[in-house]
Amino acid sequence: MESTGLKISELGDGMKRVNVVAKVEEKEETREVTSRYKDETYNVANVLVSDETGNIKLTLWNEQIDQVNVNDMIKIENGYVTSFRGEIQLNVGRYGTLTVEQTGTTATTLADSKSE
Repeated sequence: MESTGLKISELGDGMKRVNVVAKVEEKEETREVTSRYKDETYNVANVLVSDETGNIKLTLWNEQIDQVNVNDMIKIENGYVTSFRGEIQLNVGRYGTLTVEQTGTTATTLADSKSE
């Protein structure tokens, strides 16, 4: 994993073009929201991601939701940080990318095989 990314404790409201590697700790239920601008419905879910310095809520949209599971290690590239209801949140956005670096099932399977 690249060391060029930021730590979660370094993130602040309004930051753009952020790169972060973090572990998915929790995943909320998917909910539907209606666009303010178009007559379309989108799926959205929040996940709590963490590194050794802290945690932050990450907002996932549509197909991103199924890509990510609890215990996955993910990398966000070219993301941005906003504040919603007084809480800072990490966003992938239209120009960012989300990559699953290591799935939680892979990590669990390796740990289970070592304990046998």
